[in-house]
Amino acid sequence: MPVKYIAVEGPIGVGKTTLAKMLCGRYSGRLVLERHDDNPFLGKFYKDRRRYAFQTQLFFLLSRFKQQQEFFTGELLATHVVSDYLFQKDRIFASLNLESDELALYDHVASLLEKKIPLPDLVIYLTASPETLIGRIGRRGRNYERNFDIDYLKELCQLYSKYFFHYNLTPLLVINTDNVNFANEPEQFEFLLEKIEQSRSGTNYLVQSRGI
Repeated sequence: MPVKYIAVEGPIGVGKTTLAKMLCGRYSGRLVLERHDDNPFLGKFYKDRRRYAFQTQLFFLLSRFKQQQEFFTGELLATHVVSDYLFQKDRIFASLNLESDELALYDHVASLLEKKIPLPDLVIYLTASPETLIGRIGRRGRNYERNFDIDYLKELCQLYSKYFFHYNLTPLLVINTDNVNFANEPEQFEFLLEKIEQSRSGTNYLVQSRGI
C-alpha cells in the first residue's frame, strides 16, 4: 500500500514544520499544520506553567480534534497528506504538565476523541539534543518562546523518547537531526524519500549514509 498520510513528530524546535512542508511539496499533497498561535493560553503557559497548564492542554486537544475532523474527509484516500503533528502526541505534554486529577479528566476526554481520528500510514519521529533544540527555538524568534526553560525541554525530550520507544500504532521512522539538514542538503532529503518508501512496518531508523 502507498504511504498516503505521513505525520512528522518530535519535541519543540526539532524541525517538524520545515520537513512537513518539504514532503508536502514533493508529494504535491495537502498540508496540515499545528496552530500554535491560535492558542490564547500558550504565552501565559510559558510564563506560569502550573497555572495555565490545563487550559493550554485542553485548548490544544480540542482545536486539534476540530482541525482533524474538518480536514480528513474522503479526499484523504485520493491524495497525499502530510501533518506536522501526531494527534496522539498530546498525551506526552499532558503527562508532563498536568496534576493527577487534571490528567485523569484529560485522559477521559482524549480517549473518546482519539477513536474518531485516523492514524497515519507512517510517523516520522525527529529527535535532537536539548542544546540543539534551544538553538533552533531561539533562531525562529517566537515571542512567547523567549528565555525557554531548558530543563522543561529536557524533560519533554525524555518523555518523547519513552513514548516512541513503546510506540506501535503505525510504522515509525526515527531520525536524529543533530547533524541533518534536509532543507540545505538535497541528497539527505532524497535519501529520506527512499527510506519512507521502505518503512512499511515496525520501527526503522534513518542511518547516516550517502553523505548524510
